[in-house]
Amino acid sequence: MVSALGMAAVLGGCGSTGSSDVTLRLVAADYGDSRAHSSKKYWDDLVKDYESTHPDVKVEVSVYSWNDVDRKVKEMVDAGNAPDLAQIGAYADYAAAGKLYPASELLSIRTQANFLSQLSDAGQWKFTQYGIPFAASTRVLFYNKTLFAKAGITPPTTWAELAADAAALKDKGVKYPFALPLGPEEAQAETMQWLLAGGNGGSGYTDDIGTYTIDSATNVSTFTWLKDDLVGKGLTGPVAPGKLNRADAFAAFADGQVGMLNGHPTLIQQAAAKGVKFGTVPMPGRTGKARASMGVTDWMMAFKNGHRDQVGDFLDFVYNDKNVLDFSRTYGLLPVTSSASNAMSASNDATDKSLRPFLEELPSTELYPVGKTSWAAVSAAVKQNIGQAVTPNGSPNGVLTRIQATATAADSTTAN
Repeated sequence: MVSALGMAAVLGGCGSTGSSDVTLRLVAADYGDSRAHSSKKYWDDLVKDYESTHPDVKVEVSVYSWNDVDRKVKEMVDAGNAPDLAQIGAYADYAAAGKLYPASELLSIRTQANFLSQLSDAGQWKFTQYGIPFAASTRVLFYNKTLFAKAGITPPTTWAELAADAAALKDKGVKYPFALPLGPEEAQAETMQWLLAGGNGGSGYTDDIGTYTIDSATNVSTFTWLKDDLVGKGLTGPVAPGKLNRADAFAAFADGQVGMLNGHPTLIQQAAAKGVKFGTVPMPGRTGKARASMGVTDWMMAFKNGHRDQVGDFLDFVYNDKNVLDFSRTYGLLPVTSSASNAMSASNDATDKSLRPFLEELPSTELYPVGKTSWAAVSAAVKQNIGQAVTPNGSPNGVLTRIQATATAADSTTAN
């Protein structure tokens, strides 16, 4: 299991304990990849700072891996013992059930206005914001500089150039000229990136008013191109895209076996640790730079437990620039506030510089339709089926039509 940001996590633990006038309980996800790098340390330090100036409030933090955290929160809610705060992957079901405070009832005007607008908009259910962005990520095209130099090619800016580069890499014996992970781990992410790059009318999963448009003519054309011009010409490697997972594609890139792939910030450290010389460019579109890049956000939410004022004050502290930047820099993610994003953009820090290509994509990103309670079912259908669209006997139109039917049915039976 991974977070929406694609971050694997492994460890859990508890934060501060003790008695006070008010005790807030926060359940948070672990973005670390080891005990030493666990998010527990981040929250322990933050809570210690907060409690030092708020002696009447105690904050207990439980940190769980992404394998467990969403389930843990659901079990607590179902048992009538919801935490005051949860930092997890989705909020819409809890908002639809009337269990969450709106952000406007929690946050100061300054804090609420400081969130990047497209992230705040994605946190809305029925035009009210319940999901508070916590961490963000975008996708860019990674390429192996060494393999590109051997093939005598430059990074692509269009799909035609991407296909030509992939053919040149194949001629040089590169195992995965373009890695296309449409396996069940995170196929919904790779799919959305291509749908957004599909030229004028490429709308991702929904249109401007939130109606699913998965089987639009533009989207069918996009997957027809992938099937015929990349997969069908043997430019995506020895593993069928529908069986290639994102983690395996990233590992192959870090091993120097991939010429190009779509990646998020965690690939920077993974590739650098193996000594791979790589570059990044914006995802190519059909005839030029893609209209939009895919963005992903994980969420903070507050349950109606009667501690609204204390929760709001604590969240104002969580979202000050120092804390937002500390978290982003520690885990290679993007700030969710305008002021922290501006600070990162202007910084000469090496970590900040490495994240700049992703930060530059953030203003034009589009996110999953996470405000729709039907999205979980649609995402599952994409993971299960989309790889079939690019098989030799596959039908892009047929596969996208079936997924659209699932989306329409899910939409009709859930509150959106």
